[in-house]
Amino acid sequence: MRLSRRGLLGALAAAALPRAAPAQRPAAVVGAIRWDAWQSPGSVPTEAVTRALSPPRYRDRLPFFARVGPDGAVAIDGATQEVMDAEIAQARRAGLDHWAFVSYPRESHMSAGLRLYLSSARRAGLRFCLVSELVQWGTVRDRTTPVLDWQIELLAHPDHQRVMGRPLYFLGFLSDRLIAGRWGDAATLRTAVERFRARAVARGAGDPYIVLMARPDPGLRLLAELGADAIGAYAIAEAEPAAPYAALARLAEARWAEYAAAGAEVVPTVMSGWDRRPRIEQPMPWETWQRPGAGLDRFYAAPRPEELAAHLSRALDWVAAHPRAAPARTALIYAWNENDEGGWLVPTLPFDDARIRALRGVLCTPARACP
Repeated sequence: MRLSRRGLLGALAAAALPRAAPAQRPAAVVGAIRWDAWQSPGSVPTEAVTRALSPPRYRDRLPFFARVGPDGAVAIDGATQEVMDAEIAQARRAGLDHWAFVSYPRESHMSAGLRLYLSSARRAGLRFCLVSELVQWGTVRDRTTPVLDWQIELLAHPDHQRVMGRPLYFLGFLSDRLIAGRWGDAATLRTAVERFRARAVARGAGDPYIVLMARPDPGLRLLAELGADAIGAYAIAEAEPAAPYAALARLAEARWAEYAAAGAEVVPTVMSGWDRRPRIEQPMPWETWQRPGAGLDRFYAAPRPEELAAHLSRALDWVAAHPRAAPARTALIYAWNENDEGGWLVPTLPFDDARIRALRGVLCTPARACP
């Protein structure tokens, strides 16, 4: 039987599986990063990721709402409420608590996914939080930016994810060089962080739980210098030649331990994969440093669903076993939809939901109900 597009999306939204066996560990908050480049057909980001995933060898990464025409042309259009509602249904089915949206200006092509989420009448049960690049904070000359103004507004949203009663907020893509060039020094940037906190409190959101996304060097030092609350990572990977997924999981888990050993509070990052070959073959316009073909031999094999589930389960065990290092009791998965970088949970074309089912087996228990 062939379903129409509307019928298929409706079926996906309604899908559910039997409840998994109960877990013994205490509940933790689990989110997944969203980097939304698929919601603006014709835009530079959407065209770039579509081009990268068009070769036949990469089409098994296409999201379930992509289309391959009779001539082999690939189209990716996630710019409808129908698609977003189907994605929300799958994230809830997996047992996720929230999506961590990479934050851009309100009207940006890259904010279309967040706008669709916020306009959904079906988002109940799936919260959101923000991942901000430091460049969105402007420079030392800016007391605020339009992006920060919107972020402050969103921190007070009733569906924003909170931990320990505070809005969860990730600040990443920062370096000593960037701080020096835009802020002069870390002390000046710390003043901006304190101003951001004060604005959030004044808006009624409360004091944000700010998690830096950075490598141990300089991240652990910046954690103290900027007065942030915890440390984690957007993604954790090294330039290993054709390595198994198990090596990627070990690398991530070693990073959690390294952060904790330094006395930091930690939000562990769970890696759903890392394989940038589509972007290496056809570099993104914004990745001007990437030379075509340079590094094609450096990637990790995609995880089997049971490997991904085991890695996530170890992250939750780690959070439970380290209450001082992980007082926020939260973990973050890279990623919901970084398909062209090799990290995804979203069902893929035509509808491979094996990763959703793998997460469900870990996250959904009688104490943690899933649809």
